[in-house]
Amino acid sequence: MKAVWITKAGGPEVLEVRDSPDPQPGPGEVRIKVHAAGVNFADISARMGLYPDAPPPPCVVGYEVAGTVDALGEGVAAPAVGTRVLAMTRFGGQAELVCTPVRQVFQLPPTMTFEHAAALPVNYLTAHHVLFRVGTLHPGDRVLVHMAAGGVGLAVLQLCKTVEDVTVFGTASSSKHDFLRAAGCTYPIDYRTESYAQRVRDLTRGEGVDIVLDPLGGGDWKAGYRLLRPAGRLVAYGFSNTSTGPRRSLPRVARQMLATPLFSPLVLMNANRTVTGVNIGHLWDRHQIISEQLTHLLALYEAKVIEPHIDSTYTFGQAAGAHQRIQDRKNIGKVLLTPN
Repeated sequence: MKAVWITKAGGPEVLEVRDSPDPQPGPGEVRIKVHAAGVNFADISARMGLYPDAPPPPCVVGYEVAGTVDALGEGVAAPAVGTRVLAMTRFGGQAELVCTPVRQVFQLPPTMTFEHAAALPVNYLTAHHVLFRVGTLHPGDRVLVHMAAGGVGLAVLQLCKTVEDVTVFGTASSSKHDFLRAAGCTYPIDYRTESYAQRVRDLTRGEGVDIVLDPLGGGDWKAGYRLLRPAGRLVAYGFSNTSTGPRRSLPRVARQMLATPLFSPLVLMNANRTVTGVNIGHLWDRHQIISEQLTHLLALYEAKVIEPHIDSTYTFGQAAGAHQRIQDRKNIGKVLLTPN
C-alpha cells in the first residue's frame, strides 16, 4: 500500500509517499480501505516535531478516515466486508489501508459521503466535547472561538445554533468574515488588525463572555481567561501558537511556554471561573464517551442539522500542499487527503 510518511521533522517538503507493507488486522480489529483521510493541525505539529504524542519519524500520522471495510480480525463479525464506515485511528490513517479497533468504527448513514465522513470525527467530536461535555453551553451564553473558520471552528458555529440565543464571537482574517456571518458567527473579529480582547470587551460593554474556546495557547490563554465573566469557562484544546512559522523554532516555543499562565485554585474559586483542557486523542480509551457523542453527531448529520464544510481535497502526492494550506491559515473548513 501507499502512505504519506513524515520522513523527519521539518517543513512540508519532508512529506513523502512511500510503499509500505499491507497491515493485517489483529484480534478485535478491522482493516479499512481508505477513500478519504482528514488532515488536522496535530498533523502539522507532528511534522514539525512539536507533537509529543506522535510516533518518532519516519512515521505515518492521521486520526480519522472514511472508507470500506476490507478485512476482519479474529473475533470480529461485523461490520461486514464492504460496509461503508468512518473510523478513528491513533495515527496511521493517511494510508491506503489502516487497521483500527472495531469499537472505533462506525457505519455511515446512507446519505453521507466519504468526504463528509472523514471530516467529522476529530473536528466535530472536539467541538461537541468542548461545548457540551466541558463547556456546558446554555441558552443565552456568549462564546468566543478562535480559528473560527477552521474545521473545529465551523463545527462550533453549527452546534451553537442548536442552542437558543447564543452569541458567538469568532477570530479569523477579514477575508473569511462574510462566510463566518453566513455560518452563524455573530461577530467575526480580524485578529490581525485589531485586539480581539478589546473588541469583545467593547461589544459586551465590558462584561465579557461565558465560554472561551482556545486552540492557540500561551498568552492567548491569559487573554481569554481575563475575558470570562463570573461562571465563565476557558477551554484549552490546542497550542498552535508554537507552530506559526514554516519550521520548528525552539525560541518561539519557549516564548509561548513562558507566556502560559498559572492558575491557582484559590484565584479560580474567588473569580468563579473554570479552566479546563481537552485532548480528544487522549479520550480514545473512554469509549463510552466518544461513542455516545459520535452517534449523536451522526444523527444530527442525518437530520441535516450539521454538515462539514470541505475546504479542499489533495491527493497523497499533494500532501505538502495540504499541510501548507492549513499552516498558512488559508483554509475555511476541512482539508482532506485521498489516495488517488
